[in-house]
Amino acid sequence: MAGATESGGMKGFYMVLAAVAVIGIGALGYVLSRPSTVAVPVNVPIQPRDTSGFAGYSLGSSDAPVTITEFADYQCPGCQSFAVLQMPAIVERLIKTGRLRFVYRDFPLDNIHSSSRLAAHAAACADDQQKYWPMHDRIFEGQPDWNTAGDAGPTFRSYAEAVGLDVAAYDACMKSVKHAGRIQASYELGQRYGVGGTPTLLVGDKLWSGRLDSDAITHIVDSLAPRVSAPVSDTAAGRK
Repeated sequence: MAGATESGGMKGFYMVLAAVAVIGIGALGYVLSRPSTVAVPVNVPIQPRDTSGFAGYSLGSSDAPVTITEFADYQCPGCQSFAVLQMPAIVERLIKTGRLRFVYRDFPLDNIHSSSRLAAHAAACADDQQKYWPMHDRIFEGQPDWNTAGDAGPTFRSYAEAVGLDVAAYDACMKSVKHAGRIQASYELGQRYGVGGTPTLLVGDKLWSGRLDSDAITHIVDSLAPRVSAPVSDTAAGRK
């Protein structure tokens, strides 16, 4: 009887061991298949491909009489406020009416915002699939959620799914850090203009030091160009 009891006990032991092995293999498979978060390098050499044909992410007609460029950081609270609270009015009043072309440029403040450059790269990867502005908006809207996360990569990936990206292509783009040079080029351009913080607006070729709200932007455009009455469509405004 003792032998039978011992045999049964060993059988139970091996069953538990097998179950643990199966769970372990499954967990390992999950870890290996899960996309890993990348670190977007800083101060990379800028290649011709990083700037060829790229002059920032734009909204509005290229024929608009006024162009304003924003240098911004996705993790900056002021940039988030401007994007979420002010830009909708600017789009309706000025961009859809053909009076303003608005350009966004990345200016990540890496010393205080550890996820900003990663956010910029996530948006750049969305641009590859013609979904830059939906991703831009989603990242800023969700800033309170990912701002304090130790690893914001999974959150950005969930945004990629939410805005309808091909996630496999997005993952490959993120892993390659193919747009690191583009981000660095925009940052260095801002430095040449004298940008020291975010958000900073460039009106024409001069930095704007006034208020950053929709009324102030409307006043700028009013002072530089006459009003036009015929609105343009969302497609003409460039917001997809």
